[in-house]
This record gives sequence, structure tokens and C-alpha cells, in this order.
Amino acid sequence: MITGEDKGFVNPNEDPMSKPIILVVEDEEDILELVRYNLEKEGYQVVSALSGEQARPLVAQKNPDLILLDLMLPGIGGLDLCRILKQSEKTRHIPVVMLTAKSEDADVVSGLEMGADDYITKPFSPRVLLARVRTVLRRRSGAEVVSEEATLSMDGLRIHPGRHEVSLDDEPIHLTLTEFKILHFLARHPGWVYTRDQIIDAVRGEDYAVTDRAIDVQIVGLRKKLGTRGSLIETVRGIGYRFKDRD
Repeated sequence: MITGEDKGFVNPNEDPMSKPIILVVEDEEDILELVRYNLEKEGYQVVSALSGEQARPLVAQKNPDLILLDLMLPGIGGLDLCRILKQSEKTRHIPVVMLTAKSEDADVVSGLEMGADDYITKPFSPRVLLARVRTVLRRRSGAEVVSEEATLSMDGLRIHPGRHEVSLDDEPIHLTLTEFKILHFLARHPGWVYTRDQIIDAVRGEDYAVTDRAIDVQIVGLRKKLGTRGSLIETVRGIGYRFKDRD
């Protein structure tokens, strides 16, 4: 039996305090062991819980750097636990990555809107798991914090926020104001998945009255203007959109 007190492997030649702590909340022990093995192999400290009830005191005790949270849990469900964590001043800063089944699109949307940082669909490969974990931890450390006024460059695409200009291979691209705001917002957060409502709130404010499908129209227009680079804006089926991760 795996318990919350099980801390995982610690190399005696390394300072365990320097390793990020990851809390894995998963009631399927086979999946939990797979996740634990790969995280520990990568050098992370792993704390585990089989239920939301076990997880809550561990969050307070361990102050993890990241929580991998299964949505389908006995007792306190994953969405309920995410809501509790994100409503508390003491825990809302902790990144949450949801572990979901393919049939849980609606729950993923709810989790993202509550403040979850990302999600991984089961079954997942260890490579995908570790890439998502590294990306979220980098963001938390501030290594990927990008100023709203910083010029963004990737794959021949340059976005100049101060001048509201976009160029592709040094050729200017003429975007509407809304198209520019959407592109800039997504490009500042590569790899992050955003629902249509979140994109609306970010580019126009929470009081902007527009249907979420209007965002789809803007994305279609953006991709057309970006030509071969239109694939940088990825559709996440049932959820929303993200800008392609640099990794």
C-alpha cells in the first residue's frame, strides 16, 4: 500500500531540499507507481496520496512545488480539490496539472477555469509527463516570465507589442486589433491551454459580451494570415487553444 508518508528515493549525495517536491494524487496504484518512478528517475521528490482527503493535509505539510491531480478520485473529487486549493490564499500559487481520461473534456474546461495550469490525458507517455512537468515548474520559477512589452520571436514570427506589429520572415502581417491581442496573449504563454472564455477575458476584459465561437472565427483568420506558421496555434479538441510550446 502506498501512503502519503512515502517520500520516494533520495540520493544521499544530493541535497534533497534543492529538489522540487511533486504531490501526486492518484487512486490507481499502477498509474501512481509509473508516475512516481519516472519523476524520481528525473530527480524530483515525490509525495503521494490515494484520495483528496489524504492530499489536503499533505499540501499543508509539504508545500509542494507542483500537484499532479487525477480528476476521478474517491471522496473529494479532483475538481473539488482543485477548487479548494485555488480558493485558498495559502495554496492558490501551487501549480496543478490534471490527469484526465479522454471522456472528461467538460471537467478539463472547468478545471482550467478554476486555475489549473495544464492537463495530461490518459494514457500518457513518460516523455509527455516529464515535458509538461518541466514546463510548468519553469514557469513557476519565473524562468519563462515574459514582459507584456517584450518582443517575441519564434520560427520567423516576430511580435512587437509596443508597436502592435507582426512580421513573418521580415514581411509585415496586417492583423486586426483583436487578432493581434489573441496572438500576443497565446504567444506569451506557449504550451498553456486556454478555453475560449479565458481568451475573451484576457483580450477584452471579463465584461465583454461575445459568444465563444467568435474566438473560433478570429483563430481561423489568424491562421490564414500566418500561412505556413498557422500551425503554431494549436486546437485542443473540446478545450480551446494554445500556442505551440518551444520544447
